[in-house]
Amino acid sequence: MTGRARRARRGRDDRPASGAFAAAATAYAANCALGLAVAARLIDTRRFRWVHHALYILTCATAGLAVVAGLATRTPRTRRAALALLPAAVPLAAIPYAGTHTRRHPLVALTAAPFVLAGLVVSRLPSDRK
Repeated sequence: MTGRARRARRGRDDRPASGAFAAAATAYAANCALGLAVAARLIDTRRFRWVHHALYILTCATAGLAVVAGLATRTPRTRRAALALLPAAVPLAAIPYAGTHTRRHPLVALTAAPFVLAGLVVSRLPSDRK
């Protein structure tokens, strides 16, 4: 029996929600990596500052999608993952008001990391417990 047939027999398929959590974590990691590279002066983004802003918007959008998709499914695992990711909305919403050339900006941005990681890990946990 294939994995698809097994999921169909159980009546649930939460792969799209799990993929949304992976996309949110990837966008967040890419945004943090770019911010770190700019802060370390490895990359100069004066000419294309919009890339960091686009990654921020992508991070917020994919995190929101993951939370909505996780809460919309009936599986307890994706619901728990959505609830684990949900607190990341607070620092993500506060980042625009933290200033860009102060220590607050990276600190506020990094406070979302535990919640993004928890959402990803919980979304990948096996759901069948006996």
